[in-house]
Amino acid sequence: MRNFKRHLTDTLLILAIALLFTGLLLLVVGASPLEAFGQLLSGSFGSWSRLARVLNVWIPLTLCSLGLLYAFRSGLWNIGVEGQMVLGAIGCTAVLRWGMDTAAPQLMLPVALLAGLLLGSLWALLAGWLKIRGGVHEIFAGLGLNFVAMGLILWLIFGPWKRPGIASMSGTELFPKALWFPTLEGWRVSPFALLLTLAAIALTAWVLNHSRFGLNLKAVGHNPRAVTLYGLSAQRYMLIAILISGALAGLAGGLQVSGIYHRLIPAISSGYGYLGLLVVMLANFKLLPIPFIALFFAALNVGSIQLPMMLKLDSSLSGVIQGACVLSALLVFGVRRLREGRSG
Repeated sequence: MRNFKRHLTDTLLILAIALLFTGLLLLVVGASPLEAFGQLLSGSFGSWSRLARVLNVWIPLTLCSLGLLYAFRSGLWNIGVEGQMVLGAIGCTAVLRWGMDTAAPQLMLPVALLAGLLLGSLWALLAGWLKIRGGVHEIFAGLGLNFVAMGLILWLIFGPWKRPGIASMSGTELFPKALWFPTLEGWRVSPFALLLTLAAIALTAWVLNHSRFGLNLKAVGHNPRAVTLYGLSAQRYMLIAILISGALAGLAGGLQVSGIYHRLIPAISSGYGYLGLLVVMLANFKLLPIPFIALFFAALNVGSIQLPMMLKLDSSLSGVIQGACVLSALLVFGVRRLREGRSG
């Protein structure tokens, strides 16, 4: 309970500082902070359809953030989560394209998600292998593989998977509705995707906080050399962690294809992999705040669409708030560590 209160206090303080900074910036440019924040709130939660759009951002962002938590727990910086999400989308698309000609297309949806999960995990494993066997830092390996993944998706969209007679940035041909995850009437969010994300949160909480694997993973992240004295292989745990990280990112990419866009588009990752890094850092690498911070960022992304239409403000204000949150987090966590160091 004490840790929960501390995390909650830190999160609220970070948000307060970020909003105060953004409010002062709005006053400098002659805009009303109350109106701007009101439009952000209205654009995110003003109707059921807007809430559905927020959830459609929250689902992949949360899955990517959960995956990153595994990697961070083992001491790895999985910067390649964007590419892993792209490979997951490619794997899902490949199965669904083949499933268009089958007699039972609905059965292909879970197979497509499994394919996305598998490709995402293998793409992450490649970065881990380059780290363990080749001595390539995972940051550089991940960034390099991100570029490769983006080149691959563009080649597929403009090449083998292009729309009949057309090759454009709009993506591949739309899948038949039989290959869409069903949604509730009046909503454009899949209940299956929502439940799958909630299950991933619950499973991650158990694995990291209550399982032997989670305890060993934490030990590897703190001191990979010392754990060998207890018969643990730090390299093995790192590879498993980045494998799980890539699998969750691949699952997010698969859900983007099967549950939201219903086709493969160049910007299928929507930057959620990089945004997930901010979410996890703002959560101070703890699980509990991640779903709520991801919801806040999702609301910013969706609500910012209102700003140009209603207040003639650029929608990049949401990016300013996100950046202010990161700076506020660095300030709050830095001050806390300084105080703890003095009291210790």
